[in-house]
Amino acid sequence: MSLKDDEFYMEGGKFVLTERYHLRRGHCCGNGCRHCPFNHEAVPPKVRHLKEPPRPYFGKVFKAPPAQE
Repeated sequence: MSLKDDEFYMEGGKFVLTERYHLRRGHCCGNGCRHCPFNHEAVPPKVRHLKEPPRPYFGKVFKAPPAQE
């Protein structure tokens, strides 16, 4: 999957993925991403409390789409 311009930015020499990328991917990867629109649902509970809460990059509170079965 290639990245679009509004799906990432650079910070400290690292790629930071925005919620638009995560929504296009469609699920939480479990890495505790900064802009996760899925509320870190796949991050293990032992690690989840150590991560900062996800926050939107585009300034709006996001709501994850319903899970697909």
